[in-house]
Amino acid sequence: MATTSCLDRLLDPLTEAFTPKMASALLELRADSELEAHIGALRRKANDGTLTLAEDAEYKDFVEPVDLISIMQAKARRFLDKQCA
Repeated sequence: MATTSCLDRLLDPLTEAFTPKMASALLELRADSELEAHIGALRRKANDGTLTLAEDAEYKDFVEPVDLISIMQAKARRFLDKQCA
């Protein structure tokens, strides 16, 4: 039996509700250029070890939702692949 993460199992009911249009829209989801630039600056500071406490909190507030979106996008890709098969 393949192991799945708790998060995967929690998200399964959402992925069961996918439609091709919804899955495609999820794959298009991106941060705007201003947010990308800001997060890029925070990422560089994190890599350099120069984040302030406030910046560290802000960076973490961004990273966790992006991880969730990435998981949902992977599920959307699998859904669309199955639709085309």
